[in-house]
Amino acid sequence: MAGIIPAAGAVSSGSKFRRRRYTPIADINVTPLVDVMLVLLIIFMITAPLLQVGVPVDLPKTSAQQVGGKDEPLVVSVNAQGEVFLGETKYDLAELSTKLKAVHDEKPDQRVFMRGDKSVDYGKMMEVMGVVIDSGFRQLGLLGEAAQQLGKGGGGTVTPAPATPTPAPRGQQQPTPRR
Repeated sequence: MAGIIPAAGAVSSGSKFRRRRYTPIADINVTPLVDVMLVLLIIFMITAPLLQVGVPVDLPKTSAQQVGGKDEPLVVSVNAQGEVFLGETKYDLAELSTKLKAVHDEKPDQRVFMRGDKSVDYGKMMEVMGVVIDSGFRQLGLLGEAAQQLGKGGGGTVTPAPATPTPAPRGQQQPTPRR
């Protein structure tokens, strides 16, 4: 007959199976942690571009460094149609002036950033800037899109549009452009 022989000094309880003693594992299982972190990373990568708040404006490229600050600035935007927005709310210039004066009374040291579509008339931008300055704000900045290697021949450089040829006067030959 086959049976279990108890170890020396062990008390047999009469069962065929011995009890095993489990010792705790001192290693941390990082697989669930990595899984959760990858899911969170993907979620933040997808939602971060959606958090861009504001009016869609095609900003001009610039090589200037970004300015940091302590509090959230006011953003005045002018879109391609010349419409003026404070944040995401559309205003005409008279309403914008009264709204900015009310904000200036609450926070006189508030920063104001202006965003303007690159197709907006310069005069329109100056008109809006005049309204902001007349409202009492002195910390005014212009926002632009950061250009990659501006003027260095790399990707993202700004190239001028080809000029339309003007007709040459009679008897003179138009010079051919070099490529």
